[in-house]
Amino acid sequence: MYQIVDSFKSYLSVLGYSSGTQSMLPACIRDFLAYGQYSSIGEIQPVDISKFYEWLHERPLKRGEGALSEMMISHYVYALKVFFSWQLETGAITHNPVSVLKFKRPVCNHRKPLTVAEIQALFTAAVTCREHAMLHLFYSCGLRRSEAVRLQLSDVHFMPRLLYVRSGKGDRRRVIPLTVRIAVSLEQYILQERGRARYTGTAFMLNSKGRAMRGNSYVLLLKSLLRKAGMRKDIGPHHLRHSIATHLLQSGMSIEYVRDFLGHKCLESTQIYARPGSHQLQGL
Repeated sequence: MYQIVDSFKSYLSVLGYSSGTQSMLPACIRDFLAYGQYSSIGEIQPVDISKFYEWLHERPLKRGEGALSEMMISHYVYALKVFFSWQLETGAITHNPVSVLKFKRPVCNHRKPLTVAEIQALFTAAVTCREHAMLHLFYSCGLRRSEAVRLQLSDVHFMPRLLYVRSGKGDRRRVIPLTVRIAVSLEQYILQERGRARYTGTAFMLNSKGRAMRGNSYVLLLKSLLRKAGMRKDIGPHHLRHSIATHLLQSGMSIEYVRDFLGHKCLESTQIYARPGSHQLQGL
């Protein structure tokens, strides 16, 4: 049965899904198959999927306390829809058990952007070059967490002041111009902190142990900075990206520019950051 999951992953790759989606959707299908312990795909009925859907609302998290978010459950639903549509197309099944079901639309948990004053407080609290570099990558440059993880030394050019995102969401590339202040801050990190680490790799950012920064490392670094700034907020790196997008739009920047800056494919994705306000973007 699990060979089917490997084939499903190959199918997603051929269709051009991002590497993250190629991992996430098959993982959702593995959980579904493990839950039902089916001997064949053909035996799966709509009632089986309904039971799994109900179980997802009760299933505890694999790490930590709490239950799955509505958005995560919607990912499972999407995985099932894509999987069974693929099985129907290949002739492996004669009916699609998902097609007759209706699922609750998830309530989106919109991130509330930080204010300009809160962003300034974070920059003020930042002491190390690594903390400043982290803030600039996510706020000043608007990177996604996955983009920061993949950022290489060769992607940042200090003389022309450009940062290259080689593989963004959907494998889209973009170039982000850097202000003098951002370029100087990133260069100081390279010269004063990163250069002292015994690391032979090419990752741009390193953690406190001198290894390439991973996604969780960025989360922990930001939480530490929030504590130093006296800000009791449960936020992650993407909140910084959300904040710069909102601040740019509120300062009068065109939505087309912000779309390109963020690496969005369409304007609809950028419009969620457009919030009414008269705040002016200040020099950060």
